Amino acid sequence: MTAPALEPQQRLATLMECHGTLLAARGPLSPLSFGEFRRALKGDLVSLLPEGISPLDLSGLRVIDQDGRLTEGAFDLEFEQQMLLHTLRKLDGRAGVASDRDLQSEIDQETAFALLSKQGDQDVYVAGRTDLIRRPSGHVDDLCELRLPPLLMELYQEISLDSLYQGWWFPCPVCEWPMRIVVRRSAGTKVGEARCWHGPHAEMGASYRFRLPAAGSAPVLLPEPAPPRPMGRETVLYPDLGTVPEALPVEGFKALARGIWRYTTVPGLPELALYEQLIRRGLMVVLWPALDSYDLLVEGKSKGGRKWSFKVDVKDYTSARTLAKLIDAQEGDRGGADWLVVPDHRASHLPLLSGVAAKYGMKVATASEFGELVCKEAGVSWHE
Repeated sequence: MTAPALEPQQRLATLMECHGTLLAARGPLSPLSFGEFRRALKGDLVSLLPEGISPLDLSGLRVIDQDGRLTEGAFDLEFEQQMLLHTLRKLDGRAGVASDRDLQSEIDQETAFALLSKQGDQDVYVAGRTDLIRRPSGHVDDLCELRLPPLLMELYQEISLDSLYQGWWFPCPVCEWPMRIVVRRSAGTKVGEARCWHGPHAEMGASYRFRLPAAGSAPVLLPEPAPPRPMGRETVLYPDLGTVPEALPVEGFKALARGIWRYTTVPGLPELALYEQLIRRGLMVVLWPALDSYDLLVEGKSKGGRKWSFKVDVKDYTSARTLAKLIDAQEGDRGGADWLVVPDHRASHLPLLSGVAAKYGMKVATASEFGELVCKEAGVSWHE
C-alpha cells in the first residue's frame, strides 16, 4: 500500500496473504471481511484485534500516515517482533513463521555483523561499525573511503523517493540519514516539511519547513520551534542541533538501508556518545568487546582502590514489551552484559524493563543515569 513500485497484482497478493494470516490468528469466531481489513489498515490497529485481547503496543498505532506512507512506529514494531521471533526460532525451531520477505532487515543486520567480524580483528570491527554509525549517508566517493568490507557497501542504496524534493535531500542533523520530505497545504499555500524518520530525533528539533523554490533551485530549511534543552545530567549526551541542514543533490549520494540505519546507526549514537564522554572523564572503556559480545565494557577504581567493571548492552526499542520478551527469551543478555541501558528518551520503559531484567541479575538505566552513576563510582564529575 505504500510502495509505489509494486504492481497492483503484487499489492493484492500481499494484502490477501496478510488477511489470511490475520484470520488464522483471530479464529473462526472472529470473522473479518477483506474490505473491513483494508479499511482498518488506515486506522488504529486495535480495530483488527478480536474482543478480549489486550492491545498492548498496538493501542493508537497506525501503519499508514496521512500521506500514505509507512509510519515509524509500524516499521519499528514489525522489525522488533521479527528479532524476537528470530531469537525464539533459534531456541526452538518450531517457533514463529517466516516468509521470504519477513526478515530482509534482519538479514541485512546479520550480513553486516558477519562481514565486519569475519576477519576476527577487534580494531577492524570497531572501525567498520563506527563508520556505519557516523556515516549512514554520503557521496559515493567519500563512502568508498570508509573502513568497510566491499560487500558491505552494497547496503548503501539510492536515496529514497520519500526523502527527495525535486532531486534534493537533507541529512538529519542528529543521525545524518536522509530526512522525510512531504508537501502540504497551509493557509492556502503549499509548503514543504522535512523531518527525521526517527520520531525522537524529530522531537528534539530535527523538524523543518521550507518554501517551495523555483524549478531547479535548492530548497532552504527553516527550523520549527524546538523544545528546550533538557536540564541536569541529560545535557551531557543531548545532541547539538544548532546547524540547519543544507540541501544536497541526489546524484552521487547514497544512504544505508533503513533497517541498518534504524538498528545500527540510531542506537549506535548513544553508544558512541556515552563511550566518548566516559573516555573524556578518564575512565577505561572498550567498545563492542570480543566482537560485540555486548556494547561497552567500563572499568575503573574507586577512591578506596577497589576495582570494578560494568558490562553494558545499549538497546533502543520502540516497544518496551517486545524488548522485555526478548530479555526473557534469552534469559538475560546473550553476551553476558550486567547492565541494560536505554536512550534518555526511553526513560518511560524503565519500570517494565527493570522487573524483567532483575530476574536475570541485570540492572537497567537511561544512558545519562548510567553515565552519572559510573562517574560517581570513579570519583569524577559527570556534569561539565
